[in-house]
Amino acid sequence: QVQLVESGGGLVQAGGSLRISCAASGNIFSINAMGWYRQAPGKQRELVAAVTSGGSTNYADFVKGRFTISRDNAKNTVYLQMNSLKPEDTAVYYCNAEVVFTTSSYLSTRDYWGQGTQVTVSS
Repeated sequence: QVQLVESGGGLVQAGGSLRISCAASGNIFSINAMGWYRQAPGKQRELVAAVTSGGSTNYADFVKGRFTISRDNAKNTVYLQMNSLKPEDTAVYYCNAEVVFTTSSYLSTRDYWGQGTQVTVSS
């Protein structure tokens, strides 16, 4: 079993910054891509940013130039540095990881999700 635990969410004023983290633990052989998604009330969950095990990154257009994703492979942790926050960034942010894990006789891959962390940006 694998657990993803997010931390660092909270309330911040528009224009401010926040960093959220997600640590993976459990039966982990390796982790391929890790990413952050968000879901605002009444809206679908959407990709914010993702990073591969090699460090290649991908960002949604609405956060380019403001958010930075990074990861520490030794700690199985992914971070999202959010700058110049806007009220429309308010959402629950979810961590996602494509985890390679061991079974009794082979390796397998599965997507895991964190429980979500609330980010609220006041105007």
